[in-house]
Amino acid sequence: ANFIDIADGKGRIQCYIKIDDVGAEVFEQYKKWDIGDIVGINGFAFRTRRGEISVHVKKIELLAKSLLPLPEKFHGLTNTDLRYRQRYVDLIVNPEVKDTFIKRSMILKEIRNYLDSKGFLEVDTPILTPFEIGASARPFITHHNTLDMDMYLRIETELYLKRLIVGGMDRVYEVGRIFRNEGMDTKHNPEFTTIELYQAFTDYKGMMDLVEELYKLLAEKVCGSLVIPYQGNEIDMGKWERLTMVEAVKKYSGCDYNDWATDEDARACAKKMHVEIPANATKGTVLVELFDAFVEEKLIQPTFIYDYPVENSPLAKRKADNPAFTERFEYFINATEFGNAFSELNDPIDQKQRFEKQVAAKRAEDPNTTAQVDYDYVTALEYGMAPTGGLGFG
Repeated sequence: ANFIDIADGKGRIQCYIKIDDVGAEVFEQYKKWDIGDIVGINGFAFRTRRGEISVHVKKIELLAKSLLPLPEKFHGLTNTDLRYRQRYVDLIVNPEVKDTFIKRSMILKEIRNYLDSKGFLEVDTPILTPFEIGASARPFITHHNTLDMDMYLRIETELYLKRLIVGGMDRVYEVGRIFRNEGMDTKHNPEFTTIELYQAFTDYKGMMDLVEELYKLLAEKVCGSLVIPYQGNEIDMGKWERLTMVEAVKKYSGCDYNDWATDEDARACAKKMHVEIPANATKGTVLVELFDAFVEEKLIQPTFIYDYPVENSPLAKRKADNPAFTERFEYFINATEFGNAFSELNDPIDQKQRFEKQVAAKRAEDPNTTAQVDYDYVTALEYGMAPTGGLGFG
């Protein structure tokens, strides 16, 4: 007689296999099977003398043979690159990875439930676009044989979703794949999933409230607690700090934007802090560089950083009382940016000028770029887009 463990997607259980029950021929074959083989059993449940629930096997058969050995039992699959390339092996030998997949599915389900309950409509927008828009990300290029034209895989879903706001659909969202032909690291992948949502008749502060409510709900529903242990930190989803970018830079670097009378003052401050900046950097550009150098790594607990300089926010509405800044925020958890939101720019004249400036800058940087202004989107804005809050997160 033998004991073996079998495992499936829900767990593992011990099996008791006896030669008298399965037959000598089958028993001899069974003894040659390997860890990783797929087997089928019939039998009945019982408790062993030690009290462990087990299956007394009456019939056993080999369903699929594992021709390759699994990684050594005690050390497992530890090479990160190999784990990502052979995710199927990773799932077999590292059960906690499967839990991450399950949680991801639960998160998406609960996000959809939350947004649907708030009156949002889920939509699909085009993945193939006719030209490269003027945003900063580099696209993947493919060719449409029937039309005999190059097309571009989308780098965002934003402009098509906002066309729907123009069309009178006041709350829309999309769970979509995005493609960016750029570098790779632990926080960036060329193909990834984002959720973008747009709500008419609100602004970026309304989006802050939505994010905070959503993340608290997700923590409770998926993890069972607002406090989540993650990579050595205790993340409290119940407490969110809100700082302007100017306040955050002053808090963590000591540099005060309000002390800079000119762009030259800002560049001098950056030099003093040993932060590299372009020779023609403006006050807003310097502020962003100081934020990247001194602030982001400190934002472990959930934090909203809002009121971004207009220089790096081409789609956000300017602040009425301070046009050097925009009604934009990003939120950070565990020193990582998780999402980006705006009071959306709905002035077609301002939008056209910003698009043209953005494309000109891209062409100056790369003469071979095919980036174009999306004039159709500008036309859509000319029909009138309600004041809108927008949010995107990966």
